[in-house]
Amino acid sequence: MKKIKYIITSALIAIIAIITTACATNTGNWTPPLVGPYAWIYNLFGHPLQNIMLHVSNLLGGTNGAGWAIIIITFVIQLIVLPLRLSSQSKMIKQQEKTKRLQPQLSLIQAAMKKNSNKQMQLSQLQMKIYKDNNMSMIGGMGCLPLLIQLPIMIGIYQAVAYSKTLASSSFMGISLSKPSIVFAVVAAILYLIQGYLSLIGISEQQKQTMLITVIASPLMTLVFSIMYSGALGLYFLVGGIVIVIQQLIATFILMPKVRADVDKELAKHPIKEVINQAMIDQILNESSDQMSQNKSDEITNLHEQLRKRNSGKQNRNK
Repeated sequence: MKKIKYIITSALIAIIAIITTACATNTGNWTPPLVGPYAWIYNLFGHPLQNIMLHVSNLLGGTNGAGWAIIIITFVIQLIVLPLRLSSQSKMIKQQEKTKRLQPQLSLIQAAMKKNSNKQMQLSQLQMKIYKDNNMSMIGGMGCLPLLIQLPIMIGIYQAVAYSKTLASSSFMGISLSKPSIVFAVVAAILYLIQGYLSLIGISEQQKQTMLITVIASPLMTLVFSIMYSGALGLYFLVGGIVIVIQQLIATFILMPKVRADVDKELAKHPIKEVINQAMIDQILNESSDQMSQNKSDEITNLHEQLRKRNSGKQNRNK
């Protein structure tokens, strides 16, 4: 569980670093980046998105054209990655359900680790064996592909507005797309908070503790990015938040019951394999105690032997 928390935290920090660096490259003179990875992102995503947004804006007309262009682009992107995210969530739910069945064995390992730190490596190997023998991965279901697809698009939308005078002067419902918007930021953060709450429904307390980092960090990051950067990015997060709430409703109330039923059927045919039990844990811990006692006994025996030899030497010299 600690490893999973570390991976989630590291991923969130990496996302913050990538977006912050990308959004800090605007020179203020409408000149896009010419070299480096963000120049590639601009050429591959930012500039094409800029042209699409300008075309849609001209097509729709009015002051809200650029905003509607962002909404349309965001919905299309979200719909493309939706099957991938639902597939990833389905795998994650399956992992959670199987982990619940392994919990009695995993709890024994965790309790033993607290009792005897000297046996950490052996117990960790047993923990990995529990997962392996039951055809599971310790970090299964954590798909990153949907996020990797969205990152360059997210940066591209920011660049499309930041490096276009026309788009930078546009607004949506009276809210500037080039300046930070508190309204977009708060609404988007609330949507991601709702998604986080829905993701905690129907899972165990231990799993809730593991997911709590993401549940808190996701809306917080959305709020910070939307306040720090343009209204265009805030609008992207807002529309994405609507889709992600719909996705979570599907996952919680449709996918979860189905996956649970499938897991029950699977485990009825292939029951959970017992790798460790309390008797085996006691034996491992007792082996440690016995070994320590044996080591101490050997040390005492060696000390006595050294003293005996020393005394024998003194007696020979006295003769």
